Amino acid sequence: MSDLQAIVRLAARGDGITGDGRFVPLAAIGDSVDFAVDPPRIIPGPHHAPAACAHYPACGGCQLQHLDDVAYVDFVLDRLLRVLPAGLPAQTHPVALSPPRSRRRASLKALKRSGRLSLGFHSEGTHALVDIADCPLLAPELMALLPPLRLLLKARLKDGQGAGIAMTLSDDGIDLLLANVSAEGLAAIEALSDFAASHDLARLSVEGPGGIDTLVERRQPTLRMGGVVVPLPVAPFLQATREGEAALVAAVLAAVGDAGRVADLFCGLGTFALPLSQRAAVLAMDAAGPAVMALGVAARRAGRKVEVQHRDLFRRPLAGKELAGLDVVVFDPPRAGAEAQARALAASAVPVVVAVSCNPNSFGRDAKILVEGGYTLTALWPVAQFRWSSHVELVARFERQP
Repeated sequence: MSDLQAIVRLAARGDGITGDGRFVPLAAIGDSVDFAVDPPRIIPGPHHAPAACAHYPACGGCQLQHLDDVAYVDFVLDRLLRVLPAGLPAQTHPVALSPPRSRRRASLKALKRSGRLSLGFHSEGTHALVDIADCPLLAPELMALLPPLRLLLKARLKDGQGAGIAMTLSDDGIDLLLANVSAEGLAAIEALSDFAASHDLARLSVEGPGGIDTLVERRQPTLRMGGVVVPLPVAPFLQATREGEAALVAAVLAAVGDAGRVADLFCGLGTFALPLSQRAAVLAMDAAGPAVMALGVAARRAGRKVEVQHRDLFRRPLAGKELAGLDVVVFDPPRAGAEAQARALAASAVPVVVAVSCNPNSFGRDAKILVEGGYTLTALWPVAQFRWSSHVELVARFERQP
């Protein structure tokens, strides 16, 4: 007996949903699912794409490689539509989608067991390590480092020992941080130093119980932001792709306009503060000490009008008189959002608020607070720099109504 159902929409994590409410992993809108067989069989529709990676779906880095670009862009917009307090604004810009092989930072795991080294990503929701031969997300420079890194770690790790790998592609080369890899003794230091030289690393650091130690710095890793060269701390937070960063920065600049006095909250290394400082005086705040220090040094050297403050905005949001006189406030919090800061802004007279978010759910909560406080969401820029992932980013402009 036939039990054929069509996939009519996608859940927040990318599972297909049939008209009668059944969830089907790895199904796209337009697919049909035959539930008369066990397991149910997916009959691909017009937007079902072949996976770009041999490790999909075991590897937990991607959830949506079975969608073509048209369906993926629709997923991004639908993901935002569900959380916005008043639907998509009239001025909703096209989704900025980062290309394959553009990820410039990655965190991987390694494990040596029975003399064999596995290196890759954890399967979603488990501790199982998927040993990757190729990743269509990683920049070619990072991907090329993985084979020699396997040889290094196989020689340096004991059986049963795991390690963490953080790779960042700076403007000056790769910044590599190894966790739980011994740098004790002359032989270990020489092996790691030789590896850095052989593969032209900008910097190699190790992290152990006592913290992070930089063993080799052949060149200071830097990034250029808004025309300013910023020195990078070890394993810094930066936007995952250059294309994604460019899209976010262009959106923030457009949303801020020609404002003269701007606050950049949760500023990090200055991704927005430095481009904004080309035409505005900027107050930049963040709790991340190394990032704030790097931003301060870079801004002073460049003669930019950036006042940098080290401040925990979760505990002490910018509020009251501190917000007076600001033309625009930009805030770009972590995934948890910035509820306390949103409430302080909702009680303020700041004319324009620009929210940058990497989590539609927390953004929806914070946006609701701003709207209930008298702001209107007037423009939205969706950004999908984590290609094939359910991870969605955005920039939104809120204007206070008179």
